[in-house]
Amino acid sequence: MTKDTAFPDFRNTGVLLRVVITVQVLFFALALVQAHALDGAVQGFVELAAYLQIPLLFILLLLFLLTPMMAAFQIGQARALTLLICAGVAGFWHLFMDMSYPDTGIGSLPRTLALSLGAAWVILAGLDGRARRLSPALAEARLQALTSRIRPHFLFNALNSVLSLIRSDPKKAETALENLAELQRALLSENRELSTLRREMELARAYLDLETLRLGERLQVDWRAENAPADALMPALILQPLLENAVCHGIEPLPEGGRISVDIFTRKGALTLVVKNPCPAIPLPLATGREGNRMALSNIRERLALHFDAQARISIHQPAGVFTVQVVMPLRTGSRGQHA
Repeated sequence: MTKDTAFPDFRNTGVLLRVVITVQVLFFALALVQAHALDGAVQGFVELAAYLQIPLLFILLLLFLLTPMMAAFQIGQARALTLLICAGVAGFWHLFMDMSYPDTGIGSLPRTLALSLGAAWVILAGLDGRARRLSPALAEARLQALTSRIRPHFLFNALNSVLSLIRSDPKKAETALENLAELQRALLSENRELSTLRREMELARAYLDLETLRLGERLQVDWRAENAPADALMPALILQPLLENAVCHGIEPLPEGGRISVDIFTRKGALTLVVKNPCPAIPLPLATGREGNRMALSNIRERLALHFDAQARISIHQPAGVFTVQVVMPLRTGSRGQHA
């Protein structure tokens, strides 16, 4: 296994669902091979399913409990321990069933061990293959974000705003240049690691300060983030692109400008970001794919899935002229720079 892959997180809902579904598919295929007909395969699968659900759940429970410890192992050691757990639980269950119900015809112990090890190997190989496919996708997503985010006209407008301030307000011009440099530094940094809410809010405010130089009082922003921990972990550069979409597609088209609201809060073990802006009569950014979105909503959705799998989601609502984006992800806290 390459260094770009890691031991599966058996506390992740998506991983658990993939394991359960894969096991059912494998044993249905086994029932089909044994029965040589679909009707017999269904009956055989029902019998196998009744037999394997309890050991499967017990295996998943053990892996769920041991995942933090196994994550610290070498990948080969973690895989070997996983196979050992699967074989041990399957063997124990086979002996228990053979002693309790000797007439069930469950086959020999070597056959049970071989099937459990084979199924475990297939599942680990599948999860490993998925990790190998997605690891390059993180870098690809970063490059896509860079090319979509470095908008020439944004840089042009920001620099023009700075030039106009150099003589009239040198201190303000210096602050604007610092904000612009901080944004560009973040754009060019490696984002395979999770950032903190504190850092993402700093970048978002730096961006909004630059846009305020150009839009003035046309841009109003309401922040409500008191109920979210500052060290909550999230993918880097998620909040700022949402705000840029709000500015580009909600504020700029309106001569009178408008107000953006940002709500960040925790609920039931999840961190939620809600960004709302006025919605002029223009197509949704996701549907249009217009240049200048910096980071398309589809790209945000992809990066959330890469970091959190099925435990994160992004949804879009447009009621009564208000465009609303809601991002929900697992609540994790820690220092910046932790790996996903």
